[in-house]
Amino acid sequence: MQYAKISGTGSYLPANRVSNDDLAQKVDTSDEWITSRTGIKFRHIAAENEKTSDLAAEAARRALADAGLNVNDIDLIIVATATPDMQFPSTATIVQQKLGITNGCPAFDVQAVCAGFMYALTTANAYIKSGMAKNALVVGAETFSRIVDWNDRTTCVLFGDGAGAVVLSASDTPGIIHSKLKADGNYLKLLNVPGQIACGKVSGSPYISMDGPGVFKFAVKMLAKIADDVIEEAGYTADQIDWIVPHQANRRIIESTAKHLGLSMDKVVLTVQDHGNTSAASIPLALDTGIRSGQIKRGQNLLLEGIGGGFAWGAVLLQY
Repeated sequence: MQYAKISGTGSYLPANRVSNDDLAQKVDTSDEWITSRTGIKFRHIAAENEKTSDLAAEAARRALADAGLNVNDIDLIIVATATPDMQFPSTATIVQQKLGITNGCPAFDVQAVCAGFMYALTTANAYIKSGMAKNALVVGAETFSRIVDWNDRTTCVLFGDGAGAVVLSASDTPGIIHSKLKADGNYLKLLNVPGQIACGKVSGSPYISMDGPGVFKFAVKMLAKIADDVIEEAGYTADQIDWIVPHQANRRIIESTAKHLGLSMDKVVLTVQDHGNTSAASIPLALDTGIRSGQIKRGQNLLLEGIGGGFAWGAVLLQY
């Protein structure tokens, strides 16, 4: 049986690190208010000349180096992002060009906001299991600072920019064991950016609109259920999970998922305090952090899970 196994990881954060105290100089908020409600202490903000593709390409270079592969060993590129460089072409094709990949491999974007990396990883897994790809580059990258209303204290404190990448390679040993994706468009009003480019101008608001309590309630319920489903459908039990690598949106949501599974927070990779919510970049950033810190080791079982606007959500059980 052929598996898709993580052969390399990488991440990139912009140099500009913004603290809660820094934000308190601009909006009516405080470090205590932000930390107590979200767990966030810092976030990174892209420079004016940094594009989503720049963040993605640098994370990809680091993942390729970790995997010991050359750029033209990659035969599939998927970028998960809700903040592409431009309307078209895809950010993935721009990353392909910036990396110098010349083999003509397919490259496309996936848009499922904070669940985007789950969608991209599951798609790449299908390509590898079917034999359509051998080495897939999967990137989550965002410049959410560009769609944040910096006068709205309820949302501007939550988000940050960054990118995380993995290389998935065909393997005879277990890698991705099981995954599950879900979506429900009936809840789109809870979290969205309604603006669009139309007739040469932006039509509608270009900023994040969020019903915080509504998102929290839905996320807690659905993340618990999909975690249960993936573990059960794979024939595993929660105590076989070595690490949860969750979407880093809110510490309280993460704690709720761990508690539901009966797992200690000592088994959770937590980066929300340092990165904020980086949307599709969140899970691969946390994964790379956990691996490079020595927390996550080869052979361990990981549960990756996340939820984003749409709503779209998903979970992946894999052996690293």
